[in-house]
Amino acid sequence: MTRPLRILVVEDEMTIALLIEDMLTDLGHEVVGLAMRLPQALQMADAQPCDFAILDINLDGRFSFPVAERLQARGVPFIFASGYGSAGLEPPWRGAVTVIRKPFQLQDLAGAIAQAAA
Repeated sequence: MTRPLRILVVEDEMTIALLIEDMLTDLGHEVVGLAMRLPQALQMADAQPCDFAILDINLDGRFSFPVAERLQARGVPFIFASGYGSAGLEPPWRGAVTVIRKPFQLQDLAGAIAQAAA
């Protein structure tokens, strides 16, 4: 298991966001913020103290790539979560960032976090 992390969750579906929050808690991590829309996610990516982030690629029809850019600029590791897997990524991110395909299991999430946070 990785050390406990403070994690920002960016997910537009409340049910999925709460499921991810429960999984992260079960893994010993702390959810420090939950953003459901792009403007809120951008604000949190700039200001929220965190060690890691999980980004849904599609936020109510808008891509989360600007959030990824801001986290990357801050040196915060992250993964993308998507029902489309890596097929939903634009070329600059494809192959460069860990993607976890929804729906995922607890062990899948733990492995993706460990890989990306290493």
